[in-house]
Amino acid sequence: MTGAGGVPSEAGAAVGRRIGIGLMYGLWRPRVLGAWRVPSAGPVILAVNHSHGIDGPMLMGTAPRPVHFLIKKEAFVGPLDPFLRGIGQLKVDRSAADRKAITAALGVLDQGGVLGIFPEGTRGEGDFASLRAGLAYFAVRSGAPVVPVAVLGGKDRRSRLSPAVPPLRTRIDVVFGDAFEAGDGSGRRTRKALDEATVRIQERLTAHLAEARRLTGR
Repeated sequence: MTGAGGVPSEAGAAVGRRIGIGLMYGLWRPRVLGAWRVPSAGPVILAVNHSHGIDGPMLMGTAPRPVHFLIKKEAFVGPLDPFLRGIGQLKVDRSAADRKAITAALGVLDQGGVLGIFPEGTRGEGDFASLRAGLAYFAVRSGAPVVPVAVLGGKDRRSRLSPAVPPLRTRIDVVFGDAFEAGDGSGRRTRKALDEATVRIQERLTAHLAEARRLTGR
């Protein structure tokens, strides 16, 4: 479901949020901390650590606003393609600069929506150790504040379903951090400015993850 200019619609993402609420609270036991830190209106970027296969749906179901995630194109296969598009998610080719995805993501922010990004690029340890420059580009280009999000838990025992997802009925902590500006206030979009923004973002995300682990005991 897309709006003008190929930008995914807020209505589609709202449907995705309702589906996420049903699935995530039905299959796992999310505990949400700090959701009030997400601005109630206007553009915002959620920067999420990525260690589970359910991190995206978990955020769709626990964030206080509908979220449009940038999702690798490999996930858009068979019936999942129209489904993911229908709930307002964005397909991105990670092997190259995907101009269509970039334009659509900026369109989400231009229209005051919420863009979800896994800044590490792929599922791994979920420790924000290796960030791609895409998050800095979107944050600096749009001026949207970044809210760090830590998804923790579910890795202490193996799932019978798949190693990519936590065991059913496991408690998953979703911790939202304070919103911050990634740019330096100058509006510059040079390579140096983006590199500095990436360092700034990594420091904030890493600090948030450490605080989230302290709060939750994870």
